[in-house]
Amino acid sequence: MDVDGRLTETTVLVVDDASASRYAIGTVLRRAGHEVVAVARGQEALGELDVRLRKGTLPDVVLVDAQLPDMSGVELCRRLRERPHMAALPVVHFSARPVAPGDRCPGLDTGTEAYLTVPAEPATIDAAVRTAVRAARLRADDQALVRRLRQLSETIVTIQSARSLQELADAAADGAARLLGCPAAVFFLDQNEKLYRGLYRERTSLALPDESAHRDVAELLKRLTRNQSGVRITTVPAPQWPAGFFRPGVQHDARLTLLLTQDGKVPVCLATPTRGQRRISPENEALLAQLAQATALVAEPLLMYQVERHVALTLQHSFLPRPHQLPELPGVDIAVRYEPASRETEIGGDFYAALRVGDQVLTAVGDVVGHSLEAATVMVELRHALRAYCLAESDPAALADRLDRLLQHYHADVTATVCLALIDPGTGRTRVANAGHIPPLILGDDGSAEYVKAAGPLLGVGLPHPPPTELVLAPADRLLMVTDGLIETRGVDIAVSMEQLRAAAVGALPGLDALCDTLLTSFGRDREDDVALLALRLTG
Repeated sequence: MDVDGRLTETTVLVVDDASASRYAIGTVLRRAGHEVVAVARGQEALGELDVRLRKGTLPDVVLVDAQLPDMSGVELCRRLRERPHMAALPVVHFSARPVAPGDRCPGLDTGTEAYLTVPAEPATIDAAVRTAVRAARLRADDQALVRRLRQLSETIVTIQSARSLQELADAAADGAARLLGCPAAVFFLDQNEKLYRGLYRERTSLALPDESAHRDVAELLKRLTRNQSGVRITTVPAPQWPAGFFRPGVQHDARLTLLLTQDGKVPVCLATPTRGQRRISPENEALLAQLAQATALVAEPLLMYQVERHVALTLQHSFLPRPHQLPELPGVDIAVRYEPASRETEIGGDFYAALRVGDQVLTAVGDVVGHSLEAATVMVELRHALRAYCLAESDPAALADRLDRLLQHYHADVTATVCLALIDPGTGRTRVANAGHIPPLILGDDGSAEYVKAAGPLLGVGLPHPPPTELVLAPADRLLMVTDGLIETRGVDIAVSMEQLRAAAVGALPGLDALCDTLLTSFGRDREDDVALLALRLTG
């Protein structure tokens, strides 16, 4: 449409078997500024439309005589409606004979826009054509908006399920590309000014040309968002935008939809190329602004989680000794492993401990229920409390009772599991107290593997713990203690997983390190929960 709302560049297909009528109607329409294509029969019209469909030049409206030699105007309209790519093409019927109102119903029922009786005033013919085209274009615009709104809704659902900042950037960029039908990119910076980006063209993920482009984009985003807030749409000139960003070897300006936020919130940038792209409509600008806002809302908790996860990992790494940091313990060899949950999963409260208690050794593996910074913090408290309690008490069941009371007193809404084993290296005498945890697995030199029959209630529920289970370790025996994160799989019974653990342990090579590494490899390192392992063998 032009500035006055009038239609421009309108093509009309006239279908009329009377040559004089075709000429007269064509002349009227051309004088009114329309391009005219004229045919005599319905089949000719269908053939002409097929050719134009392949070329992408369908007319804007079909003006058809109600009575043609090979088919009626109603039949032609019906055939158009049956073709998916022509179903929305507006049709106007005309007739040289007066037609009763009731006789016009079949045409209207098939989707005819209007009915003309000719001869008619040129202005009337022009108005009928323009009205039909305008109505069709409005319908097409409405349908396109509905499609975009549906795409926006689907994209928002996808980004809301993102489990990492990179997943979020990819989902938002893919959604923006589908909304606009052109390449799109999404960027945001975390608190440490690390750049996350998603680049998509035709549902295909792209990459920045090189590291210098990565730095340029990060600096550009920092400069544009410094001390800014709200949503702003701007265009960045070509010299400020990396060459080949949207198309290799081609320099583009970039249209940016910026959600600029203050107070420590994440700035989100949606970028699309401007060169070679028609001007973005206000409706699409609004959709992109909504997408940017939705992306920022999802990015905010993910960034907060990233910080919390880093703190939780720092806590665990600070208080869980590495294998080379284990204390010298008399008469035993010990190997430990700790694997945090995968990057998309919150950190839990898994821990291990190996402590000297007089001439004996106390080992522990535990898990604070939950996945959060609080779980990691409570883990640190339990581990320090255990170190303090064992200075005055060595009985594993008594230690479990003390830890239980600690949780009830200071963390009434938190529970934990722990398995404690007190080993006398000189005799092999071992006492095991188990508070809701997977019991230790004893691996014999003869290939046997048996779980210790030790069970008891969770820590934090206030139930008494039974006396320790006693056994004697032979010099060649290996004692294995693990947290359930190693073997627990959603939908699989824990008893089945424990049998799988037993089989994997039996098949491991000799040695404590080989045992731990085999189990981590067998059950996968990229799990949804933390994993802690402790393996022990007497050296006497």
